[in-house]
Amino acid sequence: MSFLLLIIGFFFLIKGANLFVEGASSIAKKFNVPAMVIGLTIVAMGTSAPEAAVSITSSLAGQNDMSVANVVGSNFFNILVVLGVSAIITKLPVQKGTIKKDAPFLLLVSSLLLIFGLNLNISRIEGLILLAVFAYFLIDTVKSAKKGGQETTNEAATTMDVEVARESSMSKTILLSIIGVVGIVLGGDMVVNSATDIATSFGMSANLVGLTIVAIGTSLPEFVTSVVAIKKGETEIAIGNIIGSNIFNILFVLGLATTISPITISTFALIDIIFMVAITVLLYFFMKKDNSLVKSQGIIFLVLYAAYMAYTIMR
Repeated sequence: MSFLLLIIGFFFLIKGANLFVEGASSIAKKFNVPAMVIGLTIVAMGTSAPEAAVSITSSLAGQNDMSVANVVGSNFFNILVVLGVSAIITKLPVQKGTIKKDAPFLLLVSSLLLIFGLNLNISRIEGLILLAVFAYFLIDTVKSAKKGGQETTNEAATTMDVEVARESSMSKTILLSIIGVVGIVLGGDMVVNSATDIATSFGMSANLVGLTIVAIGTSLPEFVTSVVAIKKGETEIAIGNIIGSNIFNILFVLGLATTISPITISTFALIDIIFMVAITVLLYFFMKKDNSLVKSQGIIFLVLYAAYMAYTIMR
């Protein structure tokens, strides 16, 4: 029964996020909000809403390990599986701006999370710092995009199929947004409760469930976005999507969850954060090497993911 509720919860999360993006984007369009700003705010929140809902619900429920493991596990999955599969499908060129600015920034915020977690506790003040850094990132990205006169390629901008902002009545778009938020909240609650029940019944830790089942489920929007982008020939979107998503997960999702309720993490969770920083460093070096990600590197990513998942199951 718990597995069925978990699947239903994922459905509500993903469908709710899609409805929220569609409704909110339509509203923003009606008020002539620039597409780039819609992407950086509404769509970014929508695509990372599953992670946010699960982490915040877990934090409030006292499931701190699952709260952190969901974000860290999603970042694992995004880099090692989503980019790994994408690079195997086709060569992924990386824009200079991504190598010079976005990737180093992701490495910086990943390292910041590691520093905060060294004492096995992330305080409310540290959560506020993460949110402040996110605000800076958002403002700086908007300014840079306007200055360059083009859309950015981080997750917020690149995943924004703003065409979903169809012409419709204001009442309908508001209703879609509300239904989306309700779906996200209900889905997040169902996923956390059912995942906790599964962990208890099989003797699994909340950390393990968060790193595997929950992380994979909440990362489905990013995975689908990247695959669709590749099929459309927009290969650079796959990388921008993941970098932006990972930044958003650390700064906004964990920042908000920790601000609401300070998080105590386990030694295993700290090890997971260290591994997340390590693969982020590897991603940066791979991108910088040839200004692209290639098939051999994608295979390395998948092997690393399989190996680390095996380690987490056995520990």
